[in-house]
Amino acid sequence: MDRAVYERMAEIDGDHWWFSARRKIIGSLIRKQINPPANARILEVGCGTGSNIELLRQFGVVEAIEPDDGARALAIARTGAPIQGGLLPDGVKLEDGVYDMIVLLDVLEHIPDDLTALQALRPKLKAGGKLLLTVPAMPWLWSAHDVAHHHQRRYTAKTLDTVVMAAGFRVRHRSFFNTILFPLIVAARGVGRVTGREGGDDAMPPRAINAVLEGLFAMERQWVSRFSFPFGVSLGLVAEPA
Repeated sequence: MDRAVYERMAEIDGDHWWFSARRKIIGSLIRKQINPPANARILEVGCGTGSNIELLRQFGVVEAIEPDDGARALAIARTGAPIQGGLLPDGVKLEDGVYDMIVLLDVLEHIPDDLTALQALRPKLKAGGKLLLTVPAMPWLWSAHDVAHHHQRRYTAKTLDTVVMAAGFRVRHRSFFNTILFPLIVAARGVGRVTGREGGDDAMPPRAINAVLEGLFAMERQWVSRFSFPFGVSLGLVAEPA
């Protein structure tokens, strides 16, 4: 992503409704679908500016990868976590069989060869280790936001399952999320297309509106971790080596 996008994310990702509620959903998925052992060893791939690291530390010891130098420097400064640079599949040095959980949180869509990247990560998991993915869903929702964030693709449930299984994983749980606000987001993306709006749609809303949006989105944490929603702006998936 462009440096300006990373800097903007670092400014808002602590309080913005989307980031805040998504962390609650991710936390629920980890507790209900993964339940990692105490002091789990966790790898976050593509940690960006580090906004998820404190959440992941609730479940164990966190290491991370971030290829962008500026984002990595911000993440290290704000978290102190060990974060290495490099790109998958060959530009990162990782031990085999050491991680209890590997997470890619809205990262896979940035990787040109998503299959090879997942294949490279599979042997890094311990026996019983789990993979957690979140990705943008529904290709027909493609918008200026995806362009600004340098997405390669948006996924359907089928395309995400297919690439995960082709990489040697078995899907344990998969659900769409950001479902309650789906009509609002679809409308906003449609307006953006009609007006020719460029750039992302992650501006910080007024405090009261931000609180309402966060509350509505975060409500899904109780459902997404137990059931499979049939539609939504994003997809979450938990898998294990087959």
